Amino acid sequence: MKKKLFWLFTTPSNLMMIALMLIPMLMSIWLSFHFVTYRNITEPEFIGLSNYAELLQDPRFWESFQFTITLVLIVVPLQMIIGFVMALLLDQVSKTVRGIFLAMMLLPYIVVPVVGTLMFKQLFVPSGLISWVYQQITGTRFLFTETSVKALIFLHTIWSVTPYPLVVFFSGLQTLPEELVEAASIDGANRLQQIRYIVIPHLRSLIIMVSLIDIMDMYRLFDNVFVLTQMNPIYHAFTVMVYNFQVAMTVQRLGKGNAMSVLTVIVILVVLLPFLYLTYREQTEER
Repeated sequence: MKKKLFWLFTTPSNLMMIALMLIPMLMSIWLSFHFVTYRNITEPEFIGLSNYAELLQDPRFWESFQFTITLVLIVVPLQMIIGFVMALLLDQVSKTVRGIFLAMMLLPYIVVPVVGTLMFKQLFVPSGLISWVYQQITGTRFLFTETSVKALIFLHTIWSVTPYPLVVFFSGLQTLPEELVEAASIDGANRLQQIRYIVIPHLRSLIIMVSLIDIMDMYRLFDNVFVLTQMNPIYHAFTVMVYNFQVAMTVQRLGKGNAMSVLTVIVILVVLLPFLYLTYREQTEER
């Protein structure tokens, strides 16, 4: 393709990316060096790195950061394992069963996240079905405590994000050459050995890609945490995004909120660097 034709096709998307990504990012960095509230939003006060220093000494920021990291370390591996196992099972069933199951699993992507979380939460209120079953079994009411709210966040998050790796891994399995599996079976390899030495290496690029996207999704987790906690600090279950929202919108510290966003982007970049390197190495090896 000629350079002129290339730029003709790519210029609109490049301009859109600059407008929607680069300009807001530069504005966020600029605001992070200022003391900004709704009262002085037209005349922000330059304070240098004070927002960053205050943020790094804020115990609630570190608490939200720790909870976010915990979500990443627990939810990402679990939902990838569950999605992978489900994809393997779906690959063995009929098309009718497969279609019904996929339709059920894709419900989290059909329902608006806030609405889906509200419906999920209603199951655990005093008049909810699961709350009633819990009371019949234990003889006590289900209470929203720090432990139970965090457990509900983990449970709902896994349920809402698992369909993505399921669909991706299932699509990858459709490209697996049957000859490799048949040859391994003839050589005496059992199903676990076939998965370990054939299926997983075949899906390695997809596993890295899903890991990248899932880690980014966990860092920007907001909707279900906002609904399940109702911004109540007694649960100690704020993610970085929820605490960022509270600082910027409730406390009205827009400069501090933007400093938190900048730090979040830096942390995500650092965390993703090993995965980006693996992706680059995968692409170079394929060539």
